[in-house]
Amino acid sequence: MAKTGQASGGRGDARLTEKGIYTAALRLIDADGVGALSMRKLAAVLGVNPMSLYHHVPNKAALLRGVKNLVAAQFQPQVDGGIWQEQLYRFAEDFRALAHRHPNLIVHSLAGPDFIEPEDPFWTGLTGILNSAGVPATEVAAVGAVLASLFSGFLLAEGNGTLGRLAALQPTPTAGPAATASSADAGGDRSFTFAVQTLIAGIEAHLSPVTSR
Repeated sequence: MAKTGQASGGRGDARLTEKGIYTAALRLIDADGVGALSMRKLAAVLGVNPMSLYHHVPNKAALLRGVKNLVAAQFQPQVDGGIWQEQLYRFAEDFRALAHRHPNLIVHSLAGPDFIEPEDPFWTGLTGILNSAGVPATEVAAVGAVLASLFSGFLLAEGNGTLGRLAALQPTPTAGPAATASSADAGGDRSFTFAVQTLIAGIEAHLSPVTSR
């Protein structure tokens, strides 16, 4: 067996499959963050010559796109059954669980404008729920864009620690002792429930003028 990082590795190297490359890169990101990922470190994990990776992935940007697509494909929400409000809650819950499995990648990806692509399971699933809720077809994309932006903001704040820090603050300096981690919803679950309930209430309010016509 070749020593790690010293294998010749070429275009036909059996270790260098698309899924294998992206999966190894994801493990590095999960462990050390996107900033720690490099072609050299990835080659060492795969046990190949760093130059051999360029036969399959031209640069780090393409590598990150492949990793993002790999994670996006893992999102398979179980939303069948129940009213649309229940479907939306399960949908959001499933995506949050995926974000918690890969927080380093999610926080990095949320900073980019192309985090959600039209063909992603997130977008197709969300717009499907909005269709079933009765949102007019001409408004589905606009409503979906707002919901995706608000939910993405929540996940970013949760992932980078902003949500927990703000939840521990008091409204005014004289309001009493600072909240403890437990009373401030350290896990973020109550905050998540409130966020999704707020999104649902917003959709219901948007639908009310339509359904009352």
